[in-house]
This record gives sequence, C-alpha cells and structure tokens, in this order.
Amino acid sequence: MPVSSQYPSIDIPNLDLWTFLFDRKNKPFPDDKTIYQDADTQRYYTYQGLKDAALSFGTGLKALYNWRKGDVLALFTPNSIDTPAVMWGTHWAGGVVSPANPAYTTEELVFQLKGSGARAVITQVPQLPVVREAAKQANIPEDCIILIGDQRDPEARIKHFTSIRNISGAAKYRKTKINPDKDLAFLVYSSGTTGVPKGVMLSHKNIIANTLQLAAGEAGNLTWNGGPDGKGDRVLAFLPFFHIYGLTCLLHQTLYQGYQLMIMQKFDIEKWCAHVQHYRITFSYVVPPVVLLLSKHPIVDKYDLSSLRMMNSGAAPLTYELVEAVYARIKCGIKQGYGLSETSPTAHMQPWEEWRTSIGSVGKLMPNMEAKYMTMPEDGSEPREVPAGEVGELYLRGPNVFKGYHNNPSATVECLSSDGWFRTGDVGYQDRNGNFYITDRVKELIKYKGFQVAPAELEGILIDHQTIDDVAVIGIESEAHGTEVPRAYVVRSEKSKASVVNAEQEATNITQWLDGKVAYHKRLRGGVRFVDAIPKSVSGKILRRILKNQAKEEAAASKTKAKL
Repeated sequence: MPVSSQYPSIDIPNLDLWTFLFDRKNKPFPDDKTIYQDADTQRYYTYQGLKDAALSFGTGLKALYNWRKGDVLALFTPNSIDTPAVMWGTHWAGGVVSPANPAYTTEELVFQLKGSGARAVITQVPQLPVVREAAKQANIPEDCIILIGDQRDPEARIKHFTSIRNISGAAKYRKTKINPDKDLAFLVYSSGTTGVPKGVMLSHKNIIANTLQLAAGEAGNLTWNGGPDGKGDRVLAFLPFFHIYGLTCLLHQTLYQGYQLMIMQKFDIEKWCAHVQHYRITFSYVVPPVVLLLSKHPIVDKYDLSSLRMMNSGAAPLTYELVEAVYARIKCGIKQGYGLSETSPTAHMQPWEEWRTSIGSVGKLMPNMEAKYMTMPEDGSEPREVPAGEVGELYLRGPNVFKGYHNNPSATVECLSSDGWFRTGDVGYQDRNGNFYITDRVKELIKYKGFQVAPAELEGILIDHQTIDDVAVIGIESEAHGTEVPRAYVVRSEKSKASVVNAEQEATNITQWLDGKVAYHKRLRGGVRFVDAIPKSVSGKILRRILKNQAKEEAAASKTKAKL
C-alpha cells in the first residue's frame, strides 16, 4: 500500500504564478519590504519595486515582441537580483521560462535553445560572446538577446531589460490567461541516462504546490518580521537560480513568505562567511561540498556565524559525523531534504526539531504527496510493490510532480504513469517514524555538487578523441571535492599505444581536451584510468558496477598504502 504524507493536507489554489504571488489578498508583509538584495553591491528590490519591474517587462514583451502564450524565454545568466523581474514578467505575458547553466559551451546552449524553442535569451555582458554565437546557430535574432545586471552593452547593440517596455503607451495590454494545471511556467533541463538533456515541464500549479509544501515544511520557523532583530529572517543565496533547487526554494519561497534574500552571484567560502557575519544571516540552503568546507576550512574560524539558526542541505545525504562536526564548530544545525527537477523539486524535508534525531534521513514526505517502493527486476518482469520499510525504488505522486518531458513521450512513459506515479530512479526505504532514506540510485547519473552529469553524454564526446577506442564514465566519491565526480575508463587506440606519449601525459591530454567541450561541472575531476577492455553485458550494455567496484578497491588500496 502506498503511504501518504504525515502532514495535514494543504489547499492548492487554482491560480497562475503571477496571481498567486502578486495579486494576493493574504500577504502579511508590507509592499515596501525588501525581498531581494545583492550581497556585494547592496542594490535591492522591494516587493512593490519587483512587481513594477516585472509588469513593465511583461508589457514590453507584448509591445515589442508580440509575445504570445507559450513563447519561451531562455535565461543564460549567473545569479542576479534582476532575474525574478524578467522571470515573472514573462509569466505575466503568458511565457515559459527555460533557465540554462551559464557555464555551458556554445554547443550545449544551442542544444537547449533549439530544444526549448526559445524566442529570446536573457544574459549578462560577460556571457554575450557565447549567447551571440548560440543564438545565431539557433536562428534567434540578435534583437531578441536581452541584458540584465549592472553592465550595459559597450557597443550599445543589445538592449537592457529596463528598455523592454511599452514606450508608446498607446496600446493597453492585459495579463495572459493561464490554465494553472496545464500551462507551463518553467522548462528546466535535466540530464538523462541516455546522455541527452531532457526538458522537464513544470506547470504553474507544480511550482505553487511546492512553494506551499515548503512553507508547511518550514512550519513557521522562518518569518518576515522575526529573526534576531525583529526585521525578519535573512536568507543567504548562492545556489544557482538556473537550478530547480535555487529556483523554487530561494526565489519563489522567499517572495511568498516575505523573507529577505541576500544574493551571491556565485559561491565563495570566505564571502559566504563574511556575508553571514555582516548581514546577520539566519538561514541558508546549502549543498554537501559547502557543509564539508564549513567543517574543515580554516577561514571559518575568522568569522562570527552565530546569527545562523539553521541550514538546509540537499543534493546528497550527509553523514552523521559531518553534521555533528559542523554543529560542534559553528553551533548551527543542518536539516536535510530530497527532491528532483521532476518534483519541482522538494519531495521530503526534515522538520527543524528533528535535524539531529534522524541524521542521514532526507526527512518526511511533503504534504499532499504519496510514496511507494517497488522492486527493480532485471529479468524484464513488471515491478511489484514492497512493504514500507523494505528497500525498493521510490515512486512518488503529488501536485508537484511534473507534466512530462518536453517533446519526449517515450522518456515520459518510462517514468510517469497515467495515474501520476513518478518513478524516481532512486533506491531507499523509510523507517517506522516516517523518515525516508535514499541509499542508492537506479539511474546512472553522476551528481557533482547537485548538478547532474550523464555518463553517456561524456562517453559520446570522448569516443571521438583520436586516442580512444572505447570508454566508460562512472561517478566516484571524492573526499577532496566533497562530492561525486566523473572518472573515465579508457581503452587506448593502437595509435596512442604506439606513440611516445606516456600514459600519464595522455590522460592529461584527454582531460584537457574534454574541458574545452563541456560545462565546468562535467569535467573529469576523477581523472582517466586506462584499461584493456570495458566490461559489458551480452547485449553490449556497460557494466558500470564492475568499474565502481574497481574504483573502490583502488581507493582502499591507496589509503592502505598511505598509512604504511
């Protein structure tokens, strides 16, 4: 039998995101409450200022671009306090927002622009060269490239978003009507095991549901007018807004609740500590590599982090030892959560009061959700449900579960049933108290600091290298990086073996070659290992478990040697 959330059910209103966030009748905080502030420049948006900027941009899209319902706006930008204005302005105009990693190469961005059918691209000046070339290849006109941020185009050819407005005022525009359950708000791209990134279709209802689920999970522990000085909780944001974790938990959650979000363009441990001290930050969403830094980095001792009341970690489970080490050092608890792009993202979260009693757990199932565990048969038979408490593949159902993969019905059918059950690809169990544990992944995805890396994608690129005859990529746990990292097992070509280049230099050459072809998070930080053959099944499928066992044996042998 499927299990239901232990939380009371919540009402999910049948509204679009603009109405939900900006036409509220129950907003507890004032219009002049500061919501988003740049932690470095201190530029900020109040609630009303954000609404005005978004409305101006939305009407500008209709006036200048004849924006239609369903048109896609791509985001290719580091974190910016302008991102929410263009994002919700696009929703006002009936558009869909598709965020992309600003570290993407031109080829990777072209793939997403073409796949999503983007009409326009938001970016910043440093990213302009990549965007110009990608837009050209995707047949997006240059006047559909739009800038945000403090810098303007030095050539004055690319418009800033503040210029996208209904200048004449002759025509009056209205907010586009939206079907909250069917119409998309976001098209986020998530790598699949096939190696081809898939567009995850998230509706307005999906995001609203998860925003309300998050609010229930935080259970009033964060408030717009509480905190140590009575001016409200302040949340420090470094998680990328193009990632679903940052998109929902940071941007939507803080605006709905009225918290002040201090925004970092990217993570830096000393800046993070300095901002916590300076702004008296009370809460931060983090990832395991940051938790590792907080436990070990010497710079942490130089700052006063006593204002922190709690942190929330996602992307991978934390060990008991790591959580306790951080608490011993900075006296701040870390609760954990679990989610996926396909669940908007948060499906589970530890309650504040339980952060220390169930360390290693991803917490309780969010309100209005159901879960069940299924067998993972390798003989082609149908999966069957196993009792709660037994290990199985986790299936989830709820109002935050996505609508399917964009233009990919076969991938949708593989993981999303007609009655709404989503096959997560993750393996785990729950205990008698309703705490969920994730122990492994059915999927072969590598998670580097929360970013998904598909082995098959890297293999597809590497096989084109002239010195490689065959290749397999796996994820290995790296103590140095505090996360999983990609490693390639390579069968050298005869030409490579016959050359004067030694194996160590050849491995370096391959790694550096791939660096120029993929985004930063996809690099081979686990190195290259040369083998005589790639282990495969009779059907030709790579047997990654053999390579993973080999990697574990190598790591154990290395530790033993180090002790001697």
